[in-house]
Amino acid sequence: PCWRVEQFVVAEECRPCNHFQMKTIPACGPTGFIEKINCASSHRDEFKSCRSAALEAQRFWRFVGSALGVAAAAAALVVLRQRVLDRRALEKVRKQIESI
Repeated sequence: PCWRVEQFVVAEECRPCNHFQMKTIPACGPTGFIEKINCASSHRDEFKSCRSAALEAQRFWRFVGSALGVAAAAAALVVLRQRVLDRRALEKVRKQIESI
């Protein structure tokens, strides 16, 4: 590709590939997004794979939300387990006091 060895100008901004482009343009494969570029020396128009900032932000916040969900579930399990252990300890102390 000319964009690896030459200077280039972005002719069309990063956009999602449609179904037809996914099958016909190899650059759509890796990310599902392409941008049209113009190579300066050879004056060729080519497509380059790119990443969408909006999609990356959406994936980041989805990850943060799932991490918070897992953390909340783990905290709830810790609290429940602590209550069970406290009850067992109190029951054990109560039985020891009754046996005296």
